[in-house]
Amino acid sequence: MTTTSVGAPKPTRHTADSEGPRRSVRRRSLGDLRVALIFVAPALLGFVLFYLVPTIRGIYLSFTDYSILGNPIWVGVKNYVKIFQDKLFWNAMGVTLEYVLLNIAFQTVIAVGLALLMYHVAKSTLIRGILLMPYLVANVIVALLWFWMLDYQIGIVNQVLQWMGMPRVAFFGNEFWAIPTVAFVNVWRHMGYTALLIFAGLQAIPGHLYEVANLDGASRWQTFWKITMPLLRPVLLLVMVVTITGSFQIFDTVAVTTQGGPINASRVIQYYIYERAFSQQDFGYGSALSVILFVILAVVAFLQMKFLRGNENDLD
Repeated sequence: MTTTSVGAPKPTRHTADSEGPRRSVRRRSLGDLRVALIFVAPALLGFVLFYLVPTIRGIYLSFTDYSILGNPIWVGVKNYVKIFQDKLFWNAMGVTLEYVLLNIAFQTVIAVGLALLMYHVAKSTLIRGILLMPYLVANVIVALLWFWMLDYQIGIVNQVLQWMGMPRVAFFGNEFWAIPTVAFVNVWRHMGYTALLIFAGLQAIPGHLYEVANLDGASRWQTFWKITMPLLRPVLLLVMVVTITGSFQIFDTVAVTTQGGPINASRVIQYYIYERAFSQQDFGYGSALSVILFVILAVVAFLQMKFLRGNENDLD
């Protein structure tokens, strides 16, 4: 005679049958994971080799005294203490901030205007392509082009100013005009790309909202501020984060045109990092400057996401 424990669960056919589908789902999930890893591997390898490893090494070098001719010597926070006593660093941060404010203000306003024109008036693909063309040209070439066009002696812009009876302007050689001119060059290059991003955001706004606003008698100005701008906020946030991050890292235009002059008037932080690390062979100090810039950009991006509610969508 066999006895069965009262508390022991009895095996059922349903439990046994359900194990098969579960194993099949697990095998399929593992197979999908392997395929996904194969496709992700090249990008992940590039990220590790060209971003993660240099970042970790740069943070380490920021705590050392290192030139390319010797070995790193650990000095602790000496470089960071030196940075906050460095007048050129504070000058570079001030110049960079001036550039960022000019670039962001003009580029965003002009890009929004161009996006609205593309949405309501100029719907031709050719016009959109023409607006994007400056962005497709290398930044160094754009900088050289405007450097020649704005040259004090032979530049066509100064030739036109003189023909109009106005005095010539040393756009890249004047302390007052150097940073605004650099900002103008980069606004001209990037405004088409930024406008296309905003234009994509405009296309995502449901059209019936504008129809309801028209029925209610709302003017174009009221529609723009009450419907368009609130619903464009996620796209504008993306544009602001990308543009501000890129503006803080401006280098090539300055290197080609002003090289930090005249009298430090255009020595932005990225160019100052280049000078300390590569011109003066002080890689430890240059790495510390880079870490400071990295922290600033991280904080700025976090504050933008926090206060502009980047994780919310007004279309919901």
